[in-house]
Amino acid sequence: MLKTHTCGELRAEHVGQEVTLAGWVNRRRDHGGLIFIDLRDREGITQVVANPEVSAEAHATASQARGEYVLRVRGLVRRRPDGLTNPDMPTGEIEVVANSVEILNPAETPPFYINRDDEVDEALRLRYRYLDLRKRRMQRNLILRHKVIKFIRDYLDEKGFVEIETPVLIKSTPEGARDYVVPSRVHPGKFYALPQSPQQIKQLLMVAGFERYFQIARCFRDEDLRADRQPEFTQLDIEMSFVDREDVLQLVEGLFIALVEALSAETGKSILHKPFPRLSYQEAMERYGSDKPDLRFGLPLIALSDLVAESEFRVFRQAVAEGGQVKAIRVPGCADYSRRQLDELGEFVRKRGAKGLVWLLVEPGLSVRSPVAKFLSQAEIEGLLARTEAEAGDLILIIADEPKVVAEALGGLRLEMGQRLGLRDDSLLAFAWVLDFPLLEWNEEEGRWNAMHHPFTSALDEDLPLLETEPGKVRARAYDIVCNGWEIGGGSIRIHRRDMQERMFRVLGLSNEDVQAQFGHLLEAFEYGAPPHGGIAPGIDRLVMLLAGESNIREVMAFPKSQQAVDLTFGAPSPISEQQLAELHLRLVDDEP
Repeated sequence: MLKTHTCGELRAEHVGQEVTLAGWVNRRRDHGGLIFIDLRDREGITQVVANPEVSAEAHATASQARGEYVLRVRGLVRRRPDGLTNPDMPTGEIEVVANSVEILNPAETPPFYINRDDEVDEALRLRYRYLDLRKRRMQRNLILRHKVIKFIRDYLDEKGFVEIETPVLIKSTPEGARDYVVPSRVHPGKFYALPQSPQQIKQLLMVAGFERYFQIARCFRDEDLRADRQPEFTQLDIEMSFVDREDVLQLVEGLFIALVEALSAETGKSILHKPFPRLSYQEAMERYGSDKPDLRFGLPLIALSDLVAESEFRVFRQAVAEGGQVKAIRVPGCADYSRRQLDELGEFVRKRGAKGLVWLLVEPGLSVRSPVAKFLSQAEIEGLLARTEAEAGDLILIIADEPKVVAEALGGLRLEMGQRLGLRDDSLLAFAWVLDFPLLEWNEEEGRWNAMHHPFTSALDEDLPLLETEPGKVRARAYDIVCNGWEIGGGSIRIHRRDMQERMFRVLGLSNEDVQAQFGHLLEAFEYGAPPHGGIAPGIDRLVMLLAGESNIREVMAFPKSQQAVDLTFGAPSPISEQQLAELHLRLVDDEP
């Protein structure tokens, strides 16, 4: 080894030892006769002192060193002089007096500071990701990711699970997003697809009798990007045989509780509710306007439609008459909002599709100040105050619109007000289960039903008679685990019989030919004794993002793509040569791929 210790290892007990360190120059300070170098590696920083009276050669080499040079230092560990210790550094009691300094590699001036956490344009960070990853924050995030994955593997191994790797080159089948496809050189005109998830493969492993499978699986989806999406991502893939929903929920809840508690010292995170709350999909949408509610705080959506259905205020009356909703949130202590602040909230909801925002300021004596107060009867005002449990000093915010818009706009406004009031405590993780999702959702563009999760999800037994007659009312044996307003993962109890799977495909409008071409392998497998089975697939990237206190999954991935799905370090995607195109039996048309 080129070093005897790491740069974060030395303490007072090492005083008097001869050591060898290697790392990067984090900072260099020339104090005339003495040169101080903060030497950095993955484990920390150690102060090195180059004194010409100890070694003129070491001092001369240290004088040439600059930021991010790679050095090897040999020297003696000593206590720092009185008054010069640094309690903020784990190695702050000691320093290494160099008797040898070797420049292993010089460095160009980096395009941004590595020893400071300044704001840097993300495109520049991704272009020089190998430099960005030297930053303490990024190294901490990736080390945390490693620890999360190691904990998961150990936990599931103790629970009797077997980790099995599944293919990355598979067949293209419709699973919700566009596939990334790979042309075959040896089979002209045919393509592999990269897996959106190993869904069918893990079901086949259940048919194979493995009973408890898991994998840290790489997945690929060609979809528009956002803060919690990347073209390639990692999920914890779990599948179990001879289980019902409760078995899956108990396993994952136990895993997450143990994981968070094991890493709490370094993340500073704790779980708000144990056991995790459970909400139906309908309850989550009605109370929070979202199927991934942030439960760190209250401010629920409050239904008012029945109170204002006959109101003289036309906006309320018309919304109810047209099948819409009137809902409110009560925001404590915000009756002093200025007109400018209220107008900002109105613009906030309009950007989310709402036609407008009605506000009521609750004053002492429970009188109400609002531009619409003159259109509301005293009984309606009293009803609103009672329903919202409003008190003097509160602000009531109301949206009247179609249900989807009310959920999107008012649910978003709830999150915004929670943020403004400091209710979204980042040290807390509010995990919850959302259950009983609709099995199907109507696709207006295509005029047919789509599976809300995927077509292999089974329905609640009591709803099966409605599958052909009223498919929109059928609930799925599906479940999501959510946290702090993010969906962490989803799963379901699967269909395991051929007749039921074919019935599902018919409801989805797939022809027998399409079913056989796309899913024939799975249907055939179901004829050979497929056990009842179910599973879940939490997202590793989102989970680590929450534990690390980040707001974007790119901050916990080593080499992510940009918002435009471009790898700025390697310059991918990129053209390939005409020879490669010919080998793959492809050609460019009008200079466009």
